[in-house]
Amino acid sequence: MARYVFGRFLSGLVTLFGITVVSFFIIQLVPGDPAELQTATIADAQVSEAVYERLRELYGLDQPVVVQYVRWVGKLAQGDLGSSFHDGRRVSAKIGDALWPTLSVALLSFLLTLIISVPIGIYSSVKQGGRFDRIMSTLLYMLYSVPSYVMGMLLILFVGVKLDLLPFRGMRGDDYADLTLVGQMWDLAKHYVLITFCFTFGNLAYYSRFVRSNLLEVVRQDYIRTARAKGLSERRVVLKHAFVNSLIPLISLIGLTFPFVLSGSVILEYMFSWPGLGRLYFEGVLQRDYPTIMALNLITALLVLGSTFLADLSYGLVDPRVRYDD
Repeated sequence: MARYVFGRFLSGLVTLFGITVVSFFIIQLVPGDPAELQTATIADAQVSEAVYERLRELYGLDQPVVVQYVRWVGKLAQGDLGSSFHDGRRVSAKIGDALWPTLSVALLSFLLTLIISVPIGIYSSVKQGGRFDRIMSTLLYMLYSVPSYVMGMLLILFVGVKLDLLPFRGMRGDDYADLTLVGQMWDLAKHYVLITFCFTFGNLAYYSRFVRSNLLEVVRQDYIRTARAKGLSERRVVLKHAFVNSLIPLISLIGLTFPFVLSGSVILEYMFSWPGLGRLYFEGVLQRDYPTIMALNLITALLVLGSTFLADLSYGLVDPRVRYDD
């Protein structure tokens, strides 16, 4: 186990290094830079040019790209994510403010996805080809075919604007500070409904069909026929023997998809004015805020590498036959 963990740690470092290099150099290829954007409104050309050169020097953009990257890595090694080119705030502080809005929606959406899709997938496999299986397959694939941003726009226009049933801008109402504790909780709950639904509905079909297909493959195994031959109830055969042995592919799927849910949907958060990581990333790209963009890229990469590593380690918990000898 120790050798396996150490090997994965080293490969993770190499992968992370490659991701940061590619991300840093791709950002430099984007037309324009923060200094150019910040001096675009200055009418006097000579003043604009002088300020432009001063800003490039201040941000270190006058140095070769390799030097800029080495400096960024040096600060990162000291735990410094840098300061925003846009407003001068520490990037760590901006990410800290945006982390909980995205984390809360991601966790809520992910839990709802598992709570709804896993039972649907299990029951669909038990009733393969039946009415429930056909109806749920059609309904979920219809939802899956609708892009999340299209669904978000429809909900905003119909539920938010036309019917005025639920708020669709921001995380809290304007009078949030004046409300009682119960009122604040109700206000938060209403603001979470639409964006959480948009994060959730698209994954239901994918997860439920994934559980269904894996469970159908497991129930064809010899040990499942043996369990049935012993007289065990169908419920126990499906849940205790078949489903438990189909968990490894599901854990792999969770390890791969959860980081992208957590990193936030850029379009959805911007549409709903949600103060999360996705919106912060979108604004950072518009403002050419390189430190913020690189920090968010780094966090996303760490989440993906960390979650897949934890998923691999959890295989041994659900299947004692798994060994980490390599």
